[in-house]
Amino acid sequence: MLNKYPLWKYLMLIFVIIFGFLYAAPNLYGEDPAIQVSGVHSAVVDNSTLDKVRSALKEDKLDAKSVAMENGLLLARFKDTDTQLKAQEAVTKVLGDDYSVALNLAPATPGWLRAVDAGPMKLGLDLRGGVHFLMEVDMNEALNKAEEQMQQDLRSNLREEGLRYSGIRRVAQGKVKVTLRDTDTANKAEAFLQKGAANEYTLERDGDSITMTLTEARIKEIREYALSQNITIIRNRVNELGVAEPLVQRQGTSRILVELPGVQDTARAKEILGATATLEFHLVDTQHDLGDAINGHVPAGSVLYKSRDGRPVLAQKHIMLTGDHIQDAQSGFDEYQRPQVNIKLDSQGGDMMSRATKDNIGKPMATVFIEYKPTGDKDENGKPMLKKVEQVIQVATIQARLGRSFRITGINTPQEAHNLALLLRAGALLAPIQIVEERTVGPSLGAQNIQDGMNSLIYGFIAIVIFMAIYYRAFGLVANMALLLNVVLIVGIMSLIPGATLTLPGIAGIVLTVGMSVDANVLIFERIREELRAGTGIQKAIHNGYDNAFSTIADANITTMITALILFGVGSGPVKGFAVTLAIGILTSMFTAIVGTRAVINLIYGGRRVEKLSI
Repeated sequence: MLNKYPLWKYLMLIFVIIFGFLYAAPNLYGEDPAIQVSGVHSAVVDNSTLDKVRSALKEDKLDAKSVAMENGLLLARFKDTDTQLKAQEAVTKVLGDDYSVALNLAPATPGWLRAVDAGPMKLGLDLRGGVHFLMEVDMNEALNKAEEQMQQDLRSNLREEGLRYSGIRRVAQGKVKVTLRDTDTANKAEAFLQKGAANEYTLERDGDSITMTLTEARIKEIREYALSQNITIIRNRVNELGVAEPLVQRQGTSRILVELPGVQDTARAKEILGATATLEFHLVDTQHDLGDAINGHVPAGSVLYKSRDGRPVLAQKHIMLTGDHIQDAQSGFDEYQRPQVNIKLDSQGGDMMSRATKDNIGKPMATVFIEYKPTGDKDENGKPMLKKVEQVIQVATIQARLGRSFRITGINTPQEAHNLALLLRAGALLAPIQIVEERTVGPSLGAQNIQDGMNSLIYGFIAIVIFMAIYYRAFGLVANMALLLNVVLIVGIMSLIPGATLTLPGIAGIVLTVGMSVDANVLIFERIREELRAGTGIQKAIHNGYDNAFSTIADANITTMITALILFGVGSGPVKGFAVTLAIGILTSMFTAIVGTRAVINLIYGGRRVEKLSI
């Protein structure tokens, strides 16, 4: 029978409608001003921290909508931003430097919606407000560290081969000069070094000296690795800020673009992102007196560090291994169910660790965490100056000769092991990062952009609704219902997709889709009118109108979809935001205009004797 849908199609449509409204609903509830508490390094956020926060708020008579653990973080929600700011000050005073107390905006989604993973759309920087950083990686420092490692490897390798040298020194950037004891040793050293040269360096002989120069390919590899490694670490640090949809991406050959929508505490963001960290493993110096070192008599080959709890640790200057060789670090338990951290190194790091520990079994090894923090001053070139902060985060006894995999034991709690594993994974920066550009988009400007975008959407929607209702009558009302469902589906899908972020150009894409979505209905309705004017029966006219218009609608939308995919592929930032909403809108508009309207038309007119259509 013409114009009759089977039951399963109606059930499918009902499911889609419920789905769309369910996942679009969280956007109606807005966001709460909130403070987010997370542990710094080995600090743990637990029930005792929760009690401290509640006591601090109560003491300062600050009313919170809720104070609870959410997604592993402590989140306190408030009714307004004034209370939020006062709460941050009060909680920071109580918790001290061991915890990060960051301002944020938390979705006010009800629990029953969160239970089905429904949440609001992620808003971009231009809509939600936030901070924009452009960060530059110090590539010279990356090369310097690579050269230092190269010199250390040379000393170890030449000693193992029995090749005596009188000096190894850096003569220029990318160049290391090795001076051997005699000509015969120089010949052997040249042959030995030539085996490992490959594409890493070139050799230049000058008497008993050999100059090793890093190749352009190796220098490029060092730069690329430093940039990609720092991007990974920045992403890990952003997690500490609790940003819903941050943007961290490469820009050029040495810069990183970071956008943090919704972040209000720009000082805290700069502190976390601007600090540069790395790791070093040293043998603890057990041959010299620690007391003498504390009194200022530090041995020439040693250095005095402090642990996180303030205890002094005397370690050898020689670096056994740097953190850039760590591939992975996972927390776990040993055979006695005590917390530990399992470390996995790359092949080069495994060889270095094996050589460094084979003769040092039973000796303590210190893991040193190094940060480069901004001083507030600038050098002669106008770049921010950094200060070096070094702390011992762990002292462990070497139980056996270590290779690519080993473990750190002597950890007090599983949470501390988990935090240490995160620290080891996130600490392997090859070079300091400096913030060279900073912009802040205020929440009021973001709110104004949202208001302007919503006004354009509402005005366009109303204009189309009036036109369709007047020009196509009952069929126009059906098209308007489909238009509303189309907008709901776009919002629902955008809210559901993890990586989708709505920007101001994205709103433009939705507005454009609203206009395009009725275009399909206009084609269908005009084909039905043509069929009626040609004397075709009403049921047949409806059937032919939908069937004959389908190919035209499909062609038009496919070409637009191709354009959207190209924009997404080659564009960046705002262009991608526009492309995403446009692509989603094309798919939803085809569904609502073809399947949705026909289901309603079939329900009203299908299988009935109709004298006249209201079209």
